[in-house]
This record gives sequence, C-alpha cells and structure tokens, in this order.
Amino acid sequence: MRLMLAEPFKSLWAGRDAFAEVERLDGQVYRELEGRRTLRTEIKGRGYFVKIHRGIGWGEIVKNLLSAKLPVLGAAQEWTAIQRLTAAGVPTMTAVAFGERGRNPAAQHSFIVTEELAPTVSLEDFSRDWRATPPDPRLKRALIQRVAAMLGAMHRAGVNHRDCYICHFLLHTDQPVTADDFRLSVIDLHRAQTRAAVPTRWRNKDLAALYFSALEIGLTRRDLLRFLKAYFQRPLRDILRDEAVLLGWLERKAARLHARYLRKYAPGASA
Repeated sequence: MRLMLAEPFKSLWAGRDAFAEVERLDGQVYRELEGRRTLRTEIKGRGYFVKIHRGIGWGEIVKNLLSAKLPVLGAAQEWTAIQRLTAAGVPTMTAVAFGERGRNPAAQHSFIVTEELAPTVSLEDFSRDWRATPPDPRLKRALIQRVAAMLGAMHRAGVNHRDCYICHFLLHTDQPVTADDFRLSVIDLHRAQTRAAVPTRWRNKDLAALYFSALEIGLTRRDLLRFLKAYFQRPLRDILRDEAVLLGWLERKAARLHARYLRKYAPGASA
C-alpha cells in the first residue's frame, strides 16, 4: 500500500481509513464509470478535484490491449507524472492526497486529489473566436511559445501526455492576461506515461494531437514554425532539414484526426 496525505487531508483523515474517506467525498460529479469516478469537492472553502479508481477487471484490460490501447489501471500514472513535471519545472496540478492498495492491477483501489486551478480558462475556450476576432499578435506568439516550451520540457522529462489537446492547457485568469505576464498549467495527466525518455512514437502522438486540436483557431504557417523552434530549441533551418519526415507525418495525421472528428461530431454526423 502507498499513501501520501498533505493538508487539509492529513488532518481531516488522521486515524481513519483514507480509502474509505475518499469514497465518502461528495460534490459535482464530472465522470462516473464502473471503474473510475471524478468529482469536484470543497473543503474549508477551497476546491479540489478527486479521481477514484476501483479496478477495471481483467476483461476490460484484455479488451484494451487487443484494440492496441494502453489501459489506465489507477491513479499512480497521474501521481507519478505530476511529480516528474513539478521536478522539471513544468507548471501543472498540485497533488495533496494519493493512495494505492492492492497488487492485482485489475482490482486495485487508488485515488488522487489535486488542488483546483481556479480561476482559469482552457486554451481551447480562450482561442475559440480567434478566426473571427484575431487576438493581440504578441499574446498569440507568447502563448504559442509557452505551450511549445512546456511540451518540450515535458517530453525531455520523460513524460508523454496521451491526451495532449489545447483544452488541457489552462490559462490562469486571476490577473489580466497579457503577452508579458500570464500563467499556463497543463492538466489531466491520468493517461500520462513516465519513463527515462519518451519514445519517438509517443512524442509524435502528443505533437499530432496538439496540432489537430489547434487546426480551427486560425494559426498561420509562421505560427507553426514559431512553435517548432520553441519546442525543439534548435535553429529553424536545422529543424526543417532534420525533422522533414516528422513534419510531413504530422500534417497527414492531424488531417486524419480532423476528418474522423468531423465524421463523428459535425452537425448531422452519425455518432
């Protein structure tokens, strides 16, 4: 069994079974599945997000593996990713409670509690109207460079996200957002993988997902080149020469993802 409690949960659950206590937390439920529950709760006026994993069973694990998907077995993936990113200086969530018990991966009981990041707005929502109402060019450039730097630092720290969309980058709005002063945090790491080094395949999947999620916000070729320079931290001429195969693949992969999205979610599409 592994257990880490910081305040306020260290005091709140002192002398109690943390696994039983986390199941008693109530609040706004965001996801309720057979093996996982996600909710927002408040304690002493502060907001927290709670993710509880109860094991998905061997049948679900096998089904995921047969369909070439890596199943999420518990909260440890998110806990480990948060620790790695924090050590690498990548702004992310703050975990205040984590628990894991049981050796059977199909029936393991685990949870993670993180501080709510508020007030914030996702980059998806912040950039939604950029095509119709272009943002301040300096702010757009600064945001592109920051996202690129964060993703590059994440990958160099051995973490790949696996849900790397702009909706999972939160812009803090507790102060005016300007090109010279803003805060950005990456969230939703429950599928993240952590290794000594990110394999090229998984690095590329993150890049393609991010590119796909930004296709509709009106980015220019110059914006994309600016992202590449900040991500790779190399001269642009070298990137275009050395990463030509990757760049071509990203264009094709993002186009396929976009076409699939339109088939499923565009008005009139069949679900």
